[in-house]
Amino acid sequence: MEPSQPRDRLGRPLGVLRLSLTARCNLACPYCLPDGHEPPGLLDQEQRLRLIAAAVALGATSLRLTGGEPLLHPGLEALIAAAAARHRGERAEPTDIRAASLREIALTSNGTLLSRERALALRAAGLDRLTLSLDGSDGASVAAMAGLADPAAGERALEKVLAGLDHARAAGFDPGRGALKLNAVIQRGRNEEQLLPLAALARERGVELRLIEYMDVGNRNGWRPDQVLPAAAMLERIQARWPVDPLGRPSNGTAQRYRYRDGGGHLALVASVSAPFCGDCNRLRVSADGIAYTCLFARAERGLDLRPWLNAGSDPRGLQDALASLWRGRQDRWSEERSTGATKGSIDPALRRAEMAYLGG
Repeated sequence: MEPSQPRDRLGRPLGVLRLSLTARCNLACPYCLPDGHEPPGLLDQEQRLRLIAAAVALGATSLRLTGGEPLLHPGLEALIAAAAARHRGERAEPTDIRAASLREIALTSNGTLLSRERALALRAAGLDRLTLSLDGSDGASVAAMAGLADPAAGERALEKVLAGLDHARAAGFDPGRGALKLNAVIQRGRNEEQLLPLAALARERGVELRLIEYMDVGNRNGWRPDQVLPAAAMLERIQARWPVDPLGRPSNGTAQRYRYRDGGGHLALVASVSAPFCGDCNRLRVSADGIAYTCLFARAERGLDLRPWLNAGSDPRGLQDALASLWRGRQDRWSEERSTGATKGSIDPALRRAEMAYLGG
C-alpha cells in the first residue's frame, strides 16, 4: 500500500467519492425531506475538480454525483466532462486529474427531469452509470412517497420517471451492463404494498430493481425501527412470486444481488438496517458546501470543512493531507453498532445528525 492511499482504523481503503452537487430537490420524499434551499458557501466547479483530483490521488476509483437532485445543478455536464477526460484520451490538467485510477462516474437522480436531450448530454459528457429512483408504481403511491399534493401529481411524476428510463436507455445507458438501475425505498406502513408491483415494473422494463430499507439518516424523517421492512422479508415476498438465485454482495458493494430463475433479469436488496455492511464500506461523502463525512449516519458536527484547502492557489498536497488524516482517523460502523445494540443514537432526537439531502444519500 502506497503512503498516498490511506486505510482507516478498521483497515478500509478509500474507494468511492460521493459528491453532492446541491441540497435542493424538486420532490419532498418523506424519508429524505430536503430543505428546498442551498446551504451557504457552495463549492464552485474548480473546487469540485480539485476535490475529485485529491480523492483520486488517495485511491478513489469511483465518483458518484448526488444531491438533492443533481439534475438541478446547472454545471452538471461540464463537471462530468472535465472529470471524464480519460474517455477521450486527453491529458489531465491539474484540476481534472483522471491520471489513471478513476474508473467510473455515476449519477443518482429521481428521474423526473431526465429529458431525452439531458440523457444524451450526460452520456456524451462521459457519465458511465445512471440510477433513477421510483418508490411506487401508481399515482397515489408515487405522490405519497414523493411528497406530492395528490395522485394526479404522482401520476405525472411516474410518467416522467418512466420516460426518463426510456431516454436513458436510448442514450446508451445499457441496463444489461449495469449502466441503468432503479432504486426504491420501501417503508413499512407507507408503500410496502408496492413491492411486487415495482418488481413487476422493473422486470417488464428490463432494469435491475434495488430495494432499499428505510434508514435512520438524519433526524427530520422521524425514523422508527418498526417502519423498517427487512430485506429478508422483501425477498421472501418476491421469491414467492418469482423465484431467484443468489449472486452475493460484491466486495465494497451495498446490495445483495439475485437473478430471477425465469430469466427476468436481476434484483438487489440494500439491507443497511437489518444486515449492515460497514465492514468493507469505502465511501467518503462530501456535501455541496464542501463538508466531508465518513459515514452516512454521521453526526452533523463530525464533518470536516474542506474549503480552507480548496481555494485557488492552495497547495493540492494540503487537501490530500487533510483528507488522508480524516480517513486514517475513521472508525465509523454505525449500522453495525445499531444492530448489536451498541448505540441508541439512531433513535435519540437530541443527537443532531446530518440530513440525507445535505449528505447526498
